Amino acid sequence: MGAPGFWDNQEQAAKISAEHARASRKLEVFKRLSGDAQDLEALAEMTDEDPSLRAELDDQVTDVERRLEALEEERLFSGRYDAGDAFVTVNAGAGGTDAQDWAEMVLRMEMRWAEKRGFSVELLEASPGEEAGIKSATFLVKGDNAYGLYGSEKGVHRLVRLSPFDSANRRQTSFAGVEVSPVVEDVGDVEIDEDDLQVDTYRASGAGGQHVNKTDSAVRITHRPTGIVVQCQNERSQSSNRAEAMAMLRSKLAERAERERREEIARERGEAQDVNFGSQIRSYVLHPYTMVKDHRTDFEMGDASRVLDGDLDGFVRAYLLRAANAA
Repeated sequence: MGAPGFWDNQEQAAKISAEHARASRKLEVFKRLSGDAQDLEALAEMTDEDPSLRAELDDQVTDVERRLEALEEERLFSGRYDAGDAFVTVNAGAGGTDAQDWAEMVLRMEMRWAEKRGFSVELLEASPGEEAGIKSATFLVKGDNAYGLYGSEKGVHRLVRLSPFDSANRRQTSFAGVEVSPVVEDVGDVEIDEDDLQVDTYRASGAGGQHVNKTDSAVRITHRPTGIVVQCQNERSQSSNRAEAMAMLRSKLAERAERERREEIARERGEAQDVNFGSQIRSYVLHPYTMVKDHRTDFEMGDASRVLDGDLDGFVRAYLLRAANAA
């Protein structure tokens, strides 16, 4: 950064500066944690002489363990895009109105989790269901390791409950899919031929003000070779929505390339690896008992309401540790 001409290329300089800031934060956290851990030894010796310090020692140990766990999480992200931001899309699956309602619950859960971690969250598009809930929605989450963290949420989420939309109040099983793709900062990472695109405009639905409701400002882009469809309606102008939709398309194409690369590596190793969108990853049972269980790690929680309110750290950490140990 101190080299002559470093700031001549503003875009490249900004990226390196951001990387430097992230590395500096991690180093500072490590130094503070290392120093506090060393101080514990002295405090433990003092506690042997003065038992009244036991409570303070216990508090210090708990604090260091909590921070160590958070720092340890950092080592689990080694993928090309893991450190960056992510687009998260929730789609209603089989189950009709119940599934659309469930998709909205999953959307709220995923966004609440991001907020609890201090991430920035922006809802880009939401297609409402006919009676309740949503058919699909996409949001952008910004923060350190956002893509690496949300990678654990990819797949199908299954709900079992007494249906609030069934007059007989029968038990219903519903499904919602979660797709996660990285925000690709370098446009050169993904080449897109304009001739491969079908661009449609339509009127934005839901809230958004008179301007949005009177003009075809929302944009839907279909990538013909892959069948990938993206749409954006949160901005007030069609050009802004198109730019955001193109960013989402690059993101999905990059994720697709990464998935194909992982599948090829798995085939070369002779491994059976289920990385498909249709893989059921987690079940949320609200009747006849309450339980949320991750089928990949067997991690479970009995308080389903806490999970649905965004308490996903335990599930995500268990998945990341399993993935790291399997690598």
